[in-house]
Amino acid sequence: MNCGPMPCKEVDTSVAVASEPRESSKNWVLAATILGSSMEFIDGTVVNVALPNLQSSLGATGAQAQWVVEAYAVFISSLLLIGGSLGDRFGLRRTFLCGVVLFTIASIWCGLAPGIEELLIGRCLQGIGGALLVPNSLAMLSAYFQGTERGRAIGTWSGFASIMTAFGPVLGGWMVERGSWRAVFFLNAPIALVTAWIILTKTRNRETRVEGRQLDLPGALLVTAGLSCVTFGLLEWSSQRMQSRLFEAVGLLLLLLFVMVEVRTHAPLVPMDLFRNRNFAGANLLTLFLYGALSATLFYLPLNLIQAQHYSPTQAGAATLPMVLLMFLLSRWAGGLVERFGPRKPLIIGPLVTAGGFVLFALPGVGGSYWTTYFPAVLMLGFGMTVSVAPLTTLVMSSATQNRAGAASGINNAVSQTAALLAIAVSAPIFFASFRIALPNQMKAASVSPPVVQQLQEQETLLGAIRTDDPKGKVAIDRAFVDAFRLIALLAATASASAGVTALVTIRNQTSDINSGAVVGYTHHE
Repeated sequence: MNCGPMPCKEVDTSVAVASEPRESSKNWVLAATILGSSMEFIDGTVVNVALPNLQSSLGATGAQAQWVVEAYAVFISSLLLIGGSLGDRFGLRRTFLCGVVLFTIASIWCGLAPGIEELLIGRCLQGIGGALLVPNSLAMLSAYFQGTERGRAIGTWSGFASIMTAFGPVLGGWMVERGSWRAVFFLNAPIALVTAWIILTKTRNRETRVEGRQLDLPGALLVTAGLSCVTFGLLEWSSQRMQSRLFEAVGLLLLLLFVMVEVRTHAPLVPMDLFRNRNFAGANLLTLFLYGALSATLFYLPLNLIQAQHYSPTQAGAATLPMVLLMFLLSRWAGGLVERFGPRKPLIIGPLVTAGGFVLFALPGVGGSYWTTYFPAVLMLGFGMTVSVAPLTTLVMSSATQNRAGAASGINNAVSQTAALLAIAVSAPIFFASFRIALPNQMKAASVSPPVVQQLQEQETLLGAIRTDDPKGKVAIDRAFVDAFRLIALLAATASASAGVTALVTIRNQTSDINSGAVVGYTHHE
């Protein structure tokens, strides 16, 4: 079930349930799932805003800053499906609580990390905790609520997720500006304490574990190792080219083995037969293009705003707020588009409008008012995503039989997470190469003195965080960074347009597409 720039998490939980819980117990469960999930939603949006401050504080290179996001993304994208399976096997409530505890311990570790290496270890642990926490939050709502109450509960959950996603970057930017990037990670601790208290004292176990449920551990290990190797190879391309090629080759081999294992195993992590459905395959390819484009752009946008445009962290965090609010306010209208036209036309038009938004992001130079530079791009991007999200949700949920709708939604969510992971990894060497080419040209145009030229070239791996006291050197750095950002935005526009073409070629309306009952909202990610 896609719920915004990053899809929300829904898993198929075929668990037996006990007697009907009391109304107060249900409300406590709803509160716990909202609070627990909000840690992941907030963390997924505020870290990007904290990256410039974090990079300067720890003296991290551009690649290391990218790893702060990618280390988390590798584990949550590859382990999300098995996290839902663990909930079925060991109990949703217990697995959810384990995810909350692990995510919180990892967050505190990140906040206390003395160096970039320790921070990356914490981010990996956060990804594992998120893979346990997020899928089991919605699964708990499915287990504790029935009928129309379930729809209202999920709608409430989605609404609060929208609020967390919208205001998380603003809050995170304010915390970075007033304190330190470390405060962003410590924010999770009080939320986790309240969540754990509710789960342990105010709720009772309702679901029964599914005995004998097989876990596809080989598949999980292969996909995690494969994505890790490919990501490492791409991010380290600029500094370790031969080694990076080896890692990329090993990663692709592991991913090929993953597909072979999934085809042959009796309980696959990813049921490959679902992709025989043309609409399902097309929806996931569209997701790969669209969410990859969105993730790459939103990764570099805060860096551009803070390091090159010299916004404060709070201003940078608020820059995308209009997009989130627009999607939230127009979500019901977007659902009506599906009822009137089916998912195909909106999924052709929406990504094309989104591509126009990315083109607008490529236009501004250094300086200028937000309202005339990035605000129009944010609005067009938000409108295009609004038109796209509800039809994509409906298409995914309606392209599988009822008893496999949860699996279909979980796969689509994993695809969107993987798209974010790979988009940042693929864009990293492109961004660095563009910046390295643009920097000498901009230094020449700004008449930077030879000693300063040498100083800047020695620090080029820091990208926008290069340190210099020379005003002309700073101008050259800012302009080179904007040039690299322009290229990423244009590539994102191409990928988004490819999503629209994918819908045109692969997707066909079906009667079951209309009124599928999908729940539309907005959540984070990355």
